Amino acid sequence: MGLLDWFKKSTPATTPSTSGADTAAPAATGTLVAEVPAADELTGTWTIDPSHTSIGFVARHAMVTNVRGSFDEVEGVGVLDAADPSTSSVTVTMKAASINTGNADRDGHLRSADFFDVETYPEVRFVSTSVVRGDADTFTVTGDLTIKDVTRPVTVDLAFTGVARDPFGNLRAGFEGETSVNRKDWGLEWNAALETGGVLVSEKVKLVFDVSAIKAA
Repeated sequence: MGLLDWFKKSTPATTPSTSGADTAAPAATGTLVAEVPAADELTGTWTIDPSHTSIGFVARHAMVTNVRGSFDEVEGVGVLDAADPSTSSVTVTMKAASINTGNADRDGHLRSADFFDVETYPEVRFVSTSVVRGDADTFTVTGDLTIKDVTRPVTVDLAFTGVARDPFGNLRAGFEGETSVNRKDWGLEWNAALETGGVLVSEKVKLVFDVSAIKAA
């Protein structure tokens, strides 16, 4: 299993004026600069943009290397109260059949009853139960992750990577983070022993999140 490649969004830097002592610096023109909104601008409803969001995973394969993958079909909504983060909430749903590790045979196995059993359980779902803001740039989100018919708590530390208004007028916010889980806790128990010792697929799986969300008007 594996992880979806991350985008890193860069924020253009602004350059201080170096005008002469008695001459006003000319106004900059034609420069797109990322916004830094006030706290109240973060408050509101944010919808995940699936085309710019990665919900991925990484698992050790054959004890020697990593396999990376993701869910290609993702939707979700976050309601953020910057003044009182404890009232905030996040819900994310992934189509289990959209799992993608870049290998058709492996993806077919992951969709089978050995793993996600997508015909019986078509969705993987996360619903937050707690949102705590550590500082201006970090949030700790705890919630219930449901895979197949098993629901267990998961905590993710998310870094707030900033906001910017895109060319279409949308206010976007970015978040990224990761956490590790044991897949067997959700009934994903299939494995195969190796002749050299160990197993084919690690029980420990890293979940990786790179989220772009658009603020509702």
